[in-house]
Formats: sequence, structure tokens, C-alpha cells
Amino acid sequence: MTPLPEGNWHNEFITPDFVQSERVKEVFYSGRTKYQEVVVLDGACFGRSLVLDGKTQSTELDEFVYHEALVHPSMVAHDAPETVFVAGGGEGATIREVLSHKTVKKVVMVDIDREVVELCRKYLTNHHRGSFDDERLTLIHEDALAYLETTDERFDVAIIDVPDPLEAGPAYMLFTQEFYRLLSARLTANGLMVAQSGPTGPSFYEQCFSAVASTVGSVFPRAYLYEAFIPSFGSTWGFVIGSLGPDPMSMTADDIDERIVSRIDDELRFYDGVTQQGMFGVPKFLRQAVAREKRVITEADPLFVV
Repeated sequence: MTPLPEGNWHNEFITPDFVQSERVKEVFYSGRTKYQEVVVLDGACFGRSLVLDGKTQSTELDEFVYHEALVHPSMVAHDAPETVFVAGGGEGATIREVLSHKTVKKVVMVDIDREVVELCRKYLTNHHRGSFDDERLTLIHEDALAYLETTDERFDVAIIDVPDPLEAGPAYMLFTQEFYRLLSARLTANGLMVAQSGPTGPSFYEQCFSAVASTVGSVFPRAYLYEAFIPSFGSTWGFVIGSLGPDPMSMTADDIDERIVSRIDDELRFYDGVTQQGMFGVPKFLRQAVAREKRVITEADPLFVV
């Protein structure tokens, strides 16, 4: 067995049986907040990266793929999203993409970990690009579930960009049926939500994705699956949309491109109409896995990944 070359390496377990390694050039921060372990590092392959509880959240090289894939399909599917809720998204790149839409008048970002957000503001400037300073943003440091339980606001689009449901992590309750029910009650009549939902490669989907898809489908009248390959995550990555009305799959590539041009001044690097067609064309094994999935994640029976 060939050993790793000399040097400092970031080793990440994609699954208990699969490790991805990257040589570390520099560590900018390593410590623990009230909620989680945090590392901000510069990797030889992926560049400036945020790692929470040993799991890569985004990297300078390919964050645009993840964040454009997460944000734009649901935003574009809505006729005119004005109010948007974001859970998590500490790097500021999710709100960056949301705020690129001219229709948006207000974004409420709720991230429980103030320290992570402050570290991201300091070290991940190429991720957020000043989005924290946009006057349309309301930034709240609170548990997203607790916030939704007490607010009377309604949102056109909700984006759930929280870490994977780790047993010791801060986000596992945001993958439950109870949370999705609460979220659906906080959406406007034609509202949509989208959640990052874990890896979708063969056997990887069993960790999280198929269970999240099943749970979202148990709450929303329409659920849509899609995926994108994120190199730094070591797999294709899944997203699930829950919709109270709009159907993102009914839009043609031209429809999508026209909305992008009319709403967004900056040129997107990953997402357009042709890309969406590929993202939503999930493979047969994944569709079959979701169709036979019996798990529904609840507060009494939460899901944890390792």
C-alpha cells in the first residue's frame, strides 16, 4: 500500500470506508465554537476551505458549483421571489447567490453559530464577496427551528444550507418531518424550499439523501430531486425541492435562461437552462432508491450520518 507523501494532509471520511485526502498548505484557523469544530485551511487542490466537524462545507475551487446548484433552481422556478429564508450558509455564498436576483427585497439568514459566520467574514472573502453588507439582509444568530416557531413572516423561497445531520452537530433537527412541516407553514401560497441532502453516488445515497427525499415528500405536495458533482465533496451531491406550487421541471432551458438574464446581472459560471436539465435527470438507481425508501426522519427517530 502506497503511503501518503510527506506533508500535512487533510483526511476526510466521505463514508466510513472511503477517505479523500488533500495536502494542506496553510491553516488559518483551527478551534471549537460552542457548537462545532471549525477549520479554515488553504488546500493545494481546492484552495481556501471551510471544514466543520471534519466535513468540508465548501472550497474556493468549486463553491460556485454547489451554491449556484443549491440556490437558483428554486429561485428561478418562482415567478418573482421577494422574501427568502436561509438556514445556515455561514460562508455567505448562499446569500450572495440569493441577493443576485433583482426581485429579492428581503433575505433572512439564520445561522446558529456566530463564531463561524465571523470567521467566514474574515477568511472567506472570495466566498461572500461582501454579501453580508447588503442592506436587504437580516442576519440572525439563533436556531433556525426556534426562529420559524416564533416568526409570523412568510417567505417565497426557503433554502436550507446546514451541515450534515451529525449526532454531535447543531443541525440534525433541521432534517426532520416536523421541521419541514413548520417550514411549509412559513411559505407563501406558491412557495418553495430546497435542502442540501447529502451524497448521491451508488451506496452513498443511503447515508442521507433517500431518507431526506422521502421525508420532504411526506410533507410537500410536490418534491423534486436533483444533483450536481462537487469534486471537493468526493461525490455527486443531492438537493431536494419541496414545492407548494411551482414545477421547476416544467420550465424549458430557454425559459430558465430568459429568467436568469432578466433577474441577474452577473454571469453565472455553472447554472443555466441546459445545466438544469442535466441536474434534474437523476439516474435510474437513485430514482428507484427514493421510490422504495421507507424511512421518514422525525424528532423521535432522527437521522445521523457518520
